[in-house]
Amino acid sequence: MATDLDIARSATMKPIMEIADAAGFSPQTVSPYGYHVAKVDPRSYLEKPARAKLILVTAINPTPAGEGKTTVSVALADGMRKIGKDAMLALREPSLGPVFGMKGGATGGGYAQVVPMESINLHFTGDLHAITTANNLLCAILDNHIQQGNAMNIDPRRVCFRHCLDVNDRQLRQIVMGLGGTQNGTPREDGFDITAASEVMATFCLAADLKDLKARLSRIVVGHSYEGKAVTAGDIGAAGSMTALLRDAFSPNLIQTIENTPCLMHGGPFANIAHGCNSVVATKLAMRMSDYTVTEAGFGADLGAEKFLDIKCRMNDLWPNVIVLVATIRALKHHGGAAKGTYGEPNPEALKAGMSNLMAHIHNVTKVWNTPVVVALNLFATDTQEEQDMVKSILAEAGVACAPCNGWANGGNGTMELAQIVCDAADANPEAIPSFSYEDDMSLKEKITAIATRVYHAGDVSFSPQAEKDLAGLEKEGHGGCPICVAKTQYSMSDTASALGAPSGYTLSIRSARLSAGAGFVVAFAGSIIAMPGLPKVPAAMSIDVDDNGEIQGLF
Repeated sequence: MATDLDIARSATMKPIMEIADAAGFSPQTVSPYGYHVAKVDPRSYLEKPARAKLILVTAINPTPAGEGKTTVSVALADGMRKIGKDAMLALREPSLGPVFGMKGGATGGGYAQVVPMESINLHFTGDLHAITTANNLLCAILDNHIQQGNAMNIDPRRVCFRHCLDVNDRQLRQIVMGLGGTQNGTPREDGFDITAASEVMATFCLAADLKDLKARLSRIVVGHSYEGKAVTAGDIGAAGSMTALLRDAFSPNLIQTIENTPCLMHGGPFANIAHGCNSVVATKLAMRMSDYTVTEAGFGADLGAEKFLDIKCRMNDLWPNVIVLVATIRALKHHGGAAKGTYGEPNPEALKAGMSNLMAHIHNVTKVWNTPVVVALNLFATDTQEEQDMVKSILAEAGVACAPCNGWANGGNGTMELAQIVCDAADANPEAIPSFSYEDDMSLKEKITAIATRVYHAGDVSFSPQAEKDLAGLEKEGHGGCPICVAKTQYSMSDTASALGAPSGYTLSIRSARLSAGAGFVVAFAGSIIAMPGLPKVPAAMSIDVDDNGEIQGLF
């Protein structure tokens, strides 16, 4: 059986300048990175109106069985073009953490992939490296400021900005640095976040333009003085050089699907820790250059979609015309209690029970966010017609549109029915009206409680003493108007990974909070979630190699 890598290598890619021309990008605004990748200068298209209908692809809570949001996103855009629609993708870039860990890449699968797959899943155009370097430059300038006289009187015990690295390395979660004498700096505690969960990544993805990026970088709080005053990246003179490092990376990357649909792939924040969406600049550029823009938000709709709507859309006058919820029969069985390894076996009881997770997300989309929903049933070879009919019947009784997605096996030809239903739903909602989970004037605790009760279906929220202190301090410093970015497990609507299906009435636990001033939101940590993942017992990196001909092997 052909692997995703085999299929990607067999694809007939067009020259990227041909893709750019067909998408309406002028040659003067396109900078090729080789033959099949380019960067596009978004400043040249600011006068064009954002004409596209915006389609958000999200999913049920992820499972070991896989859901395939990116695969569906790619197949959906390809299917739209098959039925004569002008569609463009706006996706996130992969992080090397999942690539070498356990989740995999972010290019889709089978015949619904963006290419060149190997390049995209590894170094690509270096955007994540630039973000990592800009982040760590700020760390270096901060520690040098303290070493060279400490003009801002920064208390080393209250430094709050962390280093980052785009690989999973649990050893770096908590460290002590600056040891070895005065020539090596000031000893202090520190730690690393994975680049995808870093504040610079979130700032990069939410900035409207370079001027806004520099202003946001300037606002990043790096620590507090002995007098308790917040000290920012702008205060210590780091914002200009950070922006210089990010200037070229800030232009979206233009690539193509196997079927030559244009895709702007840019930025890559995780949705379980950060806000989980591609860059604002890429989304808005795609909306100026297409009639239908397909984008995605990470993990389940409780994380990715909520943050897409309550953070990205709130800040940028956006709202999707329709939301596509991805589900698989295998994953629904998992949520219904089926044992791992049995997902391909008939189990109507587990399938019916697992529908509770899908229905909970549908409730959020239609009742909390007041947006039309279409369920994409992403098919696997083991799915029976009886199982498909059961899912469709339950959804039909609820008045929810559903269509199969067979993009993995058939590309755009396998999603034409889904594409037509999604386009029709988007066209029927031309004036998408925002309906947020909470209001701007709520306190930080009230916003967290609103997300917990309205989106996660919790009965109450418990704030630890540390969380109470953190939130009160942020309110006092004037950050009470910020939206909330909850960091929690992706595997459940609750903060307990093992609570499958649709848990409700439980108490959500918030253990701490921290400011992401550059991004403009407050991160609330729920349960035991952390910002630097670790590698599994057998990481994917152990299977990746390069043969004697220089060909990469084992990359999915």
